[in-house]
Amino acid sequence: MTDTVKLVSLAIATPEHVIFQKQAVEASARLFANRFEDFRHLARVFDSAGIDKRHAARPLAWFDEPHGWQDRMQAFAEVAGGLFVEAASSALRQAGLEAGDVDCVVTVSSTGFTTPSLDAQLSRRMGFRPDIERVPVFGLGCAAGVSGFAIASRLARSRPGTVVLFVSIELCTLAFRLDELTRPNIIATALFGDGAAACVLRSGEDGLAEVESTGEHLFPDTLDIMGWKIDDGGFGIVLAQSLPPFAEKELGPAVMAILARNGLKLQDIDRFICHPGGMKVLSAMESALSMVPGTLDHERAVLAEYGNMSSPTILFVLERAIRAGLPARSAMIAMGPGFSASCVTLRRVA
Repeated sequence: MTDTVKLVSLAIATPEHVIFQKQAVEASARLFANRFEDFRHLARVFDSAGIDKRHAARPLAWFDEPHGWQDRMQAFAEVAGGLFVEAASSALRQAGLEAGDVDCVVTVSSTGFTTPSLDAQLSRRMGFRPDIERVPVFGLGCAAGVSGFAIASRLARSRPGTVVLFVSIELCTLAFRLDELTRPNIIATALFGDGAAACVLRSGEDGLAEVESTGEHLFPDTLDIMGWKIDDGGFGIVLAQSLPPFAEKELGPAVMAILARNGLKLQDIDRFICHPGGMKVLSAMESALSMVPGTLDHERAVLAEYGNMSSPTILFVLERAIRAGLPARSAMIAMGPGFSASCVTLRRVA
């Protein structure tokens, strides 16, 4: 057990601005109703999304004006930088470590970027060593909370004793577009929020959970299900209506194949910890993985309180599951652009 990788700590963070769903629907109606004829029909998603409030990088009034790349990426650098420091510092503090103890940092985000990357920009502020290994990862979207966690765990496993810091940051609201009069953009204004999470992983005896296995599945010919289209105004969301039925049909066999490669079956999993992409997606995942409807209660609670924050959302769910008490074996599942599915199984530490 001493040479297995453990999740040592987990911390979450959100930006200061809060948008209640009632405020969001009123703002969207003001901005879109007279310009998008199907808005009244689509507006029902604000009520059916299962979301009470979300956190945002900028106050609600910021979204009343058009913004280009410069505004969006300036906001990303400022707010994501603060969230990185908050989440990472908290995770290190929980682990009884300092930034100078970190050997490698894996950072995932698909909603903004800086060059040099955030980990380099914040190195002095955090107190990282000059020889720290940096692994910034872009483009995995909602799956990155699990895929990035898996990358970090494999790095920790490959060099026993190494302290790996994993940070997931997304500012989804910065992608809201006034000029995008499309169904996916309207739905995005009802669904997405901002947040960050950080974990410390290392081999050793102590931890919150043992990382047992990791796995991925890339579905062929599915590039159009989810992602970004990029133009002069910024990121434009790609979100196909076919996502929930696709997940209901295809996720089960993909997860079973991942588990089988690691000598496991669906029946071996005591609790699935899933990325709450939306209410329909959660119902599809319950069906695909043979769960009783309503099983994913932590997921629905996180969705209600924070919305879909993309990659860190599943780590908010994991944090709740840890507080509630992990079962003997759990499996984190997330889906993202590609279209892809990621899985990490965790064992409870005795």
